[in-house]
Amino acid sequence: MEKMQEMEHFQLLEEKIESLIRYVAGVKKEKEALLEKVRIQEEKINNLTKEIEEMKSERDLAKQKIISLMEKIDQLQI
Repeated sequence: MEKMQEMEHFQLLEEKIESLIRYVAGVKKEKEALLEKVRIQEEKINNLTKEIEEMKSERDLAKQKIISLMEKIDQLQI
């Protein structure tokens, strides 16, 4: 009878360990999926940051052209 209880305890322990292994595998898979999502979002952020910088440069260039044109107009009014 005692050996039967020991076997049951080992069976229970084995089931718990297998359950824990499945849980850890699931967590690892979820972590990998989340890391991929983070990588994609960081790439999007970098692309948007570059786009913003390009737009700022274009805006500054347009601003300089407008200032230059306004100075030329002012010179004509002399």
